Amino acid sequence: MSPQIYRVGGAVRDELLGLPVHDIDYVVVGATPEWLTDQGYRQVGHEFPVFLHPETQAEYALARTERKQGAGYHGFICDFHPDVSLEADLERRDLTINAMAKADAGALIDPYGGQQDLADRLLRHVSPAFAEDPLRVLRVARFAARFHSLGFRVANDTLALMRELAESGELALLTPERVWQETERALMSDAPQIYFQVLRDCGALKVCFPEVDALFGVPQRADYHPEIDTGVHTLMALGQAARLQASSAVRFAVLVHDLGKALTPDPVLPSHTGHEVRGLPLIDALCARLKVPATHQALARVVGEFHLDCHRANTHSAEVLLDRLQRVDAWRRHERLGEFLNACEADARGRTGLEDRPYWQRDFWLGAAAACHIDNAALVAQGYRGAEMANAIAAIRLERLTEFKASWQAKHE
Repeated sequence: MSPQIYRVGGAVRDELLGLPVHDIDYVVVGATPEWLTDQGYRQVGHEFPVFLHPETQAEYALARTERKQGAGYHGFICDFHPDVSLEADLERRDLTINAMAKADAGALIDPYGGQQDLADRLLRHVSPAFAEDPLRVLRVARFAARFHSLGFRVANDTLALMRELAESGELALLTPERVWQETERALMSDAPQIYFQVLRDCGALKVCFPEVDALFGVPQRADYHPEIDTGVHTLMALGQAARLQASSAVRFAVLVHDLGKALTPDPVLPSHTGHEVRGLPLIDALCARLKVPATHQALARVVGEFHLDCHRANTHSAEVLLDRLQRVDAWRRHERLGEFLNACEADARGRTGLEDRPYWQRDFWLGAAAACHIDNAALVAQGYRGAEMANAIAAIRLERLTEFKASWQAKHE
């Protein structure tokens, strides 16, 4: 019998959901690596054979089974013998909705009830082997975030297996790169807050993101935060960042902007004076541990330290306004100011009952930055150089910020 080729996984799932299909993966049953190379496929990958189609470059993998032999998600022995059936290959997958296949003729192969789980909007594991791979805890949380708007939820028995994995210590064996990879993909979903909520529900948040987990149960002043709980506010703000269609750097900055509140001494709660600076070492530690990109860390630090100053824009002196615009790098990197404002707006609107309030501070800061635009060439033509040039620019900007603030107050107060 000649080898059989099937479309599998996400392409089948998304087609059944009526979603756009971007990447199509294939499984080849009854073949050997030699058969595929003879057909012109190019082998890639090291852990198990994956082949690229000679024309489309789509991925074709030999049907395989996996057997756990060690700790972590690398501890598997793969068998890709030609006798491995399609059903056996599908059984090793994480969720039933990802364990379906389609033949060339269009017939659906669904041995584990994935189509019914799609209809029921259920994220359910295929087999007890789910618990052999700790990375699946993060993957399921990511799928919950991705498909939240469609009404999907994690099945109770799957959540129980995720809880067992979180308690087993195996999550600590995941490489920082894989944790960050899953997290960044989740951050860019339509409901990134669900990723962190699911991780908290199964006990994985305190393992992978202890700094974020520590925020839950920390009270805030009800006049500023009707939702009270700092962890709840953080997830609400993250949802607002997604609503603003913000970049992953902005969404990460929102996630960590209030980390310092977990360190507020109990006697002064629910006030959090100074939490902005207290949170900076926590941001740095989380970024170092997960190897978060430097661009994300830089924005997170600026947002963490100055988000309250952003909210209080019209109360600052011209000197403070200038300092904050310089710290945000508003003139050399104009996009940074926009990202900073997106994060601060998400923070301001991530509060119960305040989700739709206007954020006038955006117009204020953009106007202030625009008022300070200077034609450096004109100053050079006047003979300014070096420190003298820098001092002249600062003096001009202070004068313009004073004028801008007076004009703003006359119009809005």
